[in-house]
Amino acid sequence: MLVPGHWDGLRLTMPSLMSLFTAALLSSWAQLLTDASSWWSLALNPVQRPEMFIIGAQPVCSQLPGLSPGQRKLCQLYQEHMSYIGEGAKTGIRECQHQFRQRRWNCSAVDNTSVFGRVMQIGSRETAFTYAVSAAGVVNAISRACREGELSTCGCSRTARPKDLPRDWLWGGCGDNVEYGYRFAKEFVDAREREKNFAKGSEEQGRALMNLQNNEAGRRAVYKMADVACKCHGVSGSCSLKTCWLQLAEFRKVGDRLKEKYDSAAAMRITRQGKLELANSRFNQPTPEDLVYVDPSPDYCLRNETTGSLGTQGRLCNKTSEGMDGCELMCCGRGYDRFKSVQVERCHCRFHWCCFVRCKKCTEIVDQYVCK
Repeated sequence: MLVPGHWDGLRLTMPSLMSLFTAALLSSWAQLLTDASSWWSLALNPVQRPEMFIIGAQPVCSQLPGLSPGQRKLCQLYQEHMSYIGEGAKTGIRECQHQFRQRRWNCSAVDNTSVFGRVMQIGSRETAFTYAVSAAGVVNAISRACREGELSTCGCSRTARPKDLPRDWLWGGCGDNVEYGYRFAKEFVDAREREKNFAKGSEEQGRALMNLQNNEAGRRAVYKMADVACKCHGVSGSCSLKTCWLQLAEFRKVGDRLKEKYDSAAAMRITRQGKLELANSRFNQPTPEDLVYVDPSPDYCLRNETTGSLGTQGRLCNKTSEGMDGCELMCCGRGYDRFKSVQVERCHCRFHWCCFVRCKKCTEIVDQYVCK
């Protein structure tokens, strides 16, 4: 027997239950979006220069996409650094795309928030390289900004004079401040991983430790590859005197070094004690300069919404190559189509006195191949 008014009371509570359910759903989606977002998005979303910030920088930092709470606090403390972090991320992404241009996964940027999409949720070799090269990009950009006087908290490098530098050479100049760049990049890039508390021995902790290892490997690549550069002085270029300073290596060389580390990356697993150990004890223990991964890579052959793979359909391939850029491997055995394209190049160039080069334009029809 129904109690009078009972149904009405139930009707009144249903919207409340729906509201709670909707709020919980929106909250979970918001958390997913937060976890998927990354500070790498600063490369794709222009960051205002310090002089453009309005008084009270908190609103600006709160609007920058992809920052964790710790990174947002650093943004508030170091406003003028943010545009250079964005430049560093952009440098890292460009280098990633160069190094993987002839592979099935080519470091494609798929959106403005997570940048690389769901593929970064897999703790693969490719993810390891991406974390390392982007961390390296930040060290590179901040170190150079210090040297150029763009940041108020740092200046030229204060590295001590190398012991093997000849006595009559001057140690001075304004070197790239790689020490400051390394320290700041460590604070900012690692903040996301360090501010989370995962259960000891959990997969989430293993992934966080993997990210921290690869961030450090990227930073060390820039730090270790910085070298002494010198400039000659003297009458008529006699080079009787030299001034020397510390200079960053070309970032392409850093990318090449990290690509070598990618090829020799170590497979790891998380222990119950919350530490990473080798999945196969027969291999050498990785050093802080080595890349590590915890998950096998997908084959990247077909488009897969679950893994985030874009597949290789429509990708250009090299018919004569037996490497990863060759049609057999790039197309994963699916075959390829041939089409003709017109290429225009400069040709028949001649030097004219004085002083310019004049060239003609030559057209050539070439065969190109794309994966089915």
